[in-house]
Amino acid sequence: MDRETFHTCCSLVKIPRQSYEQFRSSHFVDYIEKKDFSYSRFFNNYLLPNHPCVFSKRFTEDWNCRKHWVTEAGKPNFQRLLQDFEDTPVPVANCSAREYNANPKQILPFKEFVSYWREYIQNGHSSPKGCLYLKDWHMHREFPEHNVYSTPVFFSSDWLNEYWDAIEVDDYRFVYMGPKGSWTPFHADVFRSYSWSANVCGRKKWLLYPPGQEEYLRDCHGNLIYDVTAPVLQDKGQYPHYEKACKPLEIIQEAGEIIFVPSGWHHQVYNLEDTISINHNWLNGCNLDIMWQFLQGELSAVQREISEWRDSMDTWHQHCQVIMKSCTGIDYGEFASFLKIIANSRLSFLNGCSGTSAPGCPRHLSETLASLGPHHAAFDLQRVAHILECMLSNEDFLRLDPTSLSSQPESLLQQIRDAMRSAL
Repeated sequence: MDRETFHTCCSLVKIPRQSYEQFRSSHFVDYIEKKDFSYSRFFNNYLLPNHPCVFSKRFTEDWNCRKHWVTEAGKPNFQRLLQDFEDTPVPVANCSAREYNANPKQILPFKEFVSYWREYIQNGHSSPKGCLYLKDWHMHREFPEHNVYSTPVFFSSDWLNEYWDAIEVDDYRFVYMGPKGSWTPFHADVFRSYSWSANVCGRKKWLLYPPGQEEYLRDCHGNLIYDVTAPVLQDKGQYPHYEKACKPLEIIQEAGEIIFVPSGWHHQVYNLEDTISINHNWLNGCNLDIMWQFLQGELSAVQREISEWRDSMDTWHQHCQVIMKSCTGIDYGEFASFLKIIANSRLSFLNGCSGTSAPGCPRHLSETLASLGPHHAAFDLQRVAHILECMLSNEDFLRLDPTSLSSQPESLLQQIRDAMRSAL
C-alpha cells in the first residue's frame, strides 16, 4: 500500500461503499488485462468499494497446475491428476440432488471420481448417478509440497486463512473439479468473505447480485431461493418481492481468468465445460466491518429463535453463542481471538527490523507483510481497532465471561493505539 492510500484511509471510520446502481443497469464488469496493474489500484477501485472485476489469463500463465493439469486441447489431464492424487479421499457433491439449500456430499477416492467423470463425458455428459462435482477440496492443505499455484498479490492480505493457519485447524483454500453441467446453488460466501476463483481449465457462468438484492429473492417465509433461474420465482404468492430484484450481473469466465467476488454478493455458478478451478475465501481490513455486521445479524437470528426461554435460562446468552457457533462456525469469543492473532502479527511486523520482517511469524506471512508494506500493516491495525471499539460497546459481547476471553480486547486496543501513534 502506498502512502497516499494509507493517509486517505486514516480518515475513514466507516468505509464508504459506492452505490451498486451501476451493476443493476449494466451487465459489464471491469476486465484487468495487463500484469502491471498495481495493488493500490485494486485496493482503491475494487476492495474498498466492494466491486467485482475479472483478471485476464496472464495472471495465471505461470502456474504449474495450468501447465500440468491441462492437456494441449485445454481439457483436464486425467492421467497426470491420477498420478498425483489417485487414492486421495475427496469431497464430492451431487448437483442433481438437493439437501436443504445445498447439494448432499460424499467422500470418494479421487480415482473413483475420475472414473465417473470419464464415463460421464463418454455418455454425452449424463449419468444415472447424477451430476457429481468435486468441491471444497483442501488440496493446498493436504499437498503443500505440490506448489501448483501462487496467490496473486491482490488477494494476499488474507486474514481468514492467516488465522486458520495459525491455529492449525482449517483453511478456506479449495480446488473444484466438475464436468459440464455441474453447478453451485445460490449463496453468499462464508462470514460474508470475499472470494477469488481461477479457472485452471474450462469455462464458468456466474450470476451475481449486489448486496441487498437477496432480500427480494426470499420466499414468503424468509427462505433464500435455491436456484435463481427457477420458474417458481414468478409465483408472487411464494416470492412476493421478486419483481423488485434487479437482473443478475452475468459473467462468463474463460480458462485462466480470475474473478474477484466482493463481500456479501450472492451468486450462482455453472460449469459450461469440464472445469477445474482454484477458489479462496478471504477477508481483511476492507470487509472486516461486513463480517462483524454479519455476526451480529446471525446472533440476533438465534436470539429470536429461542427468545421464549430467555427469562427461564440463567445461561441463555451463553447458549445463544454456542448455537451461533454451531450454525455459523464462529462465536464472539473466537472472533475476538481472530482479531488478536491478526493484530499481533502486524504489531510484531511494525516493531521489527524497520518493517522488513515479523519476528515469530511464519516465513510466508512475514514475506506477505513485507510485500504489502508497513502502511498496509498500519491500515490493518486501524481497522482492527475500529471493530474492537464496536465490540466493547456491544451489549452481547460485554455479557461474555471475561475469564473466557484469551484475547483481552481492552489491552489489545491500547497496544494498537500506542503503535498507531508511532506509525502516524
